[in-house]
Amino acid sequence: MRRRFTALPTLLLALIVQLSISGAAHAGKTLDAIKQRGQLRCGVSNGVAGFSAADAKGLWSGLDVDVCRAVAAAVLGQPDKVAFVPLTSQQRFAALQSGQVDVLARNTSWTLTRDASLGLHFTAVTYYDGQGFLLPAKLKVTGARQLKGAQVCTQSGTTNEKNLADFSRTHRLGIKPVVFDTYEAAFKAYFAGRCQAFTTDVSALSGIRNKEAPKPEDHVILPELISKEPLGPLVRRGDDEWFAVVRWTVFALQEAEELGITKANAAERRKGDDPAVQRLLGTGEDTGKLLGLEKDWAFRAIQAVGHYGEVFERNVGNQSVLKLPRGLNRLWNQGGLMYAPPVR
Repeated sequence: MRRRFTALPTLLLALIVQLSISGAAHAGKTLDAIKQRGQLRCGVSNGVAGFSAADAKGLWSGLDVDVCRAVAAAVLGQPDKVAFVPLTSQQRFAALQSGQVDVLARNTSWTLTRDASLGLHFTAVTYYDGQGFLLPAKLKVTGARQLKGAQVCTQSGTTNEKNLADFSRTHRLGIKPVVFDTYEAAFKAYFAGRCQAFTTDVSALSGIRNKEAPKPEDHVILPELISKEPLGPLVRRGDDEWFAVVRWTVFALQEAEELGITKANAAERRKGDDPAVQRLLGTGEDTGKLLGLEKDWAFRAIQAVGHYGEVFERNVGNQSVLKLPRGLNRLWNQGGLMYAPPVR
C-alpha cells in the first residue's frame, strides 16, 4: 500500500526557520581560535602616519590600529590583547590568506578585483581617501596634468601604481613611474630628488610631508584627486561569523558617534532609557549573542577607543599632526558618507 506524504504547512516551515536563526550565533572558527589564543592578530603597515605606525618604544597608533583595538575589546574584553604584524604591500594579502593574521587593517583600498579574486572580504569603509601628488613647491605646478613626461615615485603592488598608469595613458602625459618595493623606499627616493613627484593616497601624502620633509612648506599636495580609495579592514572568506564581528564593530563606532556616545560618557549613558543607546551599550536587547560575543561587546569597543569621530580626530584630524579635514568621512547626517545600519 502506497503512503502519501504531504508538504509541511507554510506556517510550520516558517516557524522552524525562525527557531533555527533566533538563538545565539555559532562563533565561527576564527573567533573560536582568537578566544582560545587570547589574542587578536592584526596585519598593519610598516609605518603610515595616522593609520598604523610604531614609535621608538614599539607602541602602535593610528586609525587602523584603533580599529583593531576596538575589535579586540569587543571579542576579548581588553583592547591591548592584540598583536600588530607589520606587512609590506606584497605580503599583506598572503598573510591574511594563510592565517598569519586574523584581520588586515592596512590602509588597503576596496576594489572589485581584490574583493572578488583573493578569497577575502572587505568588511566596511573606515576612511574615504583618494590618490594625489606631492611635489616641490618650487616647480610651481598647480595641476596633475602639468606632470607631462615627469618621473613619479610610487610603490609597486598597489592601486597607486595602476592608477598612475591609467591617468598617464588617459591624458597622454607619458609619465615615467619610478617604482619601489616599499612605501618608505618610494618616498625617500622622492625626497632624495630621484623623481619630480611622489604619488599615493592624500592622507599618506600629508603624513610624509609633515614627518619626513625637512621643511614641509617646501612641498605641496595638488588639490586634484585621480582615484577613489575607500579604505577598510579585510577578513578571509568562508567565515561569515568573523566577518560579521569585524563589520559590526566598525558600525558600532559609527553608530556611537551618531548617538553622541563618547569614550568618556559611555558608562553614564548606559544608565539612560533610550532604546537605541541601550541596545548599543548592552543594557537592552542582547545583540552580542547574534555575533557570538558578550552582551556588552559594543560598550567595550567604545570605551576602548571612543566613537568613530574621536578615532578620526585623534589620528588624522585636528588633534593629529596631519590635521586632515573630515570631508567625506563625516557622518551621513552631517554631509559625509559614513552610515551605519541600525544596531538592533
